[in-house]
Amino acid sequence: MALKDEPFTQCQPGTAPLNPDQQQALLAELPEWQLTNTSGQDQLVRTYRFKSFARALAFANQVGELADSEDHHPAILIEWGRATVSWWTHSIGGLHRNDFIMAARTDALFG
Repeated sequence: MALKDEPFTQCQPGTAPLNPDQQQALLAELPEWQLTNTSGQDQLVRTYRFKSFARALAFANQVGELADSEDHHPAILIEWGRATVSWWTHSIGGLHRNDFIMAARTDALFG
């Protein structure tokens, strides 16, 4: 099953974040995404490029609707010609499989 088609499951506090090996295995399915660490939290980040600010904003709104549908919200930075999306699970302070699912679904919105 493709990562974007996997079911999203609510993550409970106390769930352990994915370890580096698990992260790398899932990242292999998301070639445009990068792992970063911001303020001690592992995150998935990708910048999408557009021909205008309006297109970047429209995409960000689509990502926002996707996020609301699962009650799982990324950081989105909108600039002229690009939108940067960062996924991580706030309640566990790192990455969960859900973040990789949402990254794949974000790619599907773009593609």
